[in-house]
Amino acid sequence: MDSGLNKKVVLITGASGGIGSEMVRCFAKEGARIAIHYHKNKKSAEALAAEISQDNNFCIVQADLTQETEVKRMWAEIESQLGPVQTLIANSGICIGYGKPFHEVTLEQWNKTLAGNLTSIFLCVREFFLGIQKHQLQSPSAVLIGSTAGQFGEAYNSAYSASKSPLNAGFLLTLKNELARLTPRGRINCICPSWTITEMVDTLMKNETHVKKVLQTVALRKVARPIDVAQAAVFLASEKLSGHCSGQVITLAGGMEGRLLYQPEDIDLQKA
Repeated sequence: MDSGLNKKVVLITGASGGIGSEMVRCFAKEGARIAIHYHKNKKSAEALAAEISQDNNFCIVQADLTQETEVKRMWAEIESQLGPVQTLIANSGICIGYGKPFHEVTLEQWNKTLAGNLTSIFLCVREFFLGIQKHQLQSPSAVLIGSTAGQFGEAYNSAYSASKSPLNAGFLLTLKNELARLTPRGRINCICPSWTITEMVDTLMKNETHVKKVLQTVALRKVARPIDVAQAAVFLASEKLSGHCSGQVITLAGGMEGRLLYQPEDIDLQKA
């Protein structure tokens, strides 16, 4: 199916990570012109660029997304190399201090987590909106990557949950309404994945007891893969596929519920 993303300028933040790199591959298949953002992992970004370089126009951009001046510089670089950003995939994120009780979370951990997951979104979306206004873009789209931790909560992960919850609640709805006033066909949506197999959760995924505990609440009894998130991002980015969808949240959690659906013996880790 033609997604209509051919030649569209798409910025993917955190593109050197597991989910981000899969997004780059999926958008490349759609013919998009991709800005591959990284913060520290330059080698991974370059390898990814080499992988898609035969068929796509792209650029590699580096920035600490918690710094206003760096976000502005990054946007200027993208515009000079590819043109105005028409689609923003706000994927970059961090998780600090997982497993620590709330009363033991330090102010430094709290501030770093909110800066990495929420302030970075503010700075990127604001720059995106400014670009829309400046270039009079007609049908821009943005996809925020949230988390089920921000929907259902997650014990011993309070800072991360707090940083993700606005992305699928009032903040998202506020952005949706303002974007539609900025440009009538502008859309912004959110994807909330549950546990997804990436380097960020690699240690946890090796803990069979933990995996079984998680999957006892998941109807499909499987863990998400980066491709699951990437394909949903393509869907939401495409005006042809989701042109009447804005302010919505896609929960990629295999039918997760806040209650036990299975006993441990019902979980087959070979199929997870």
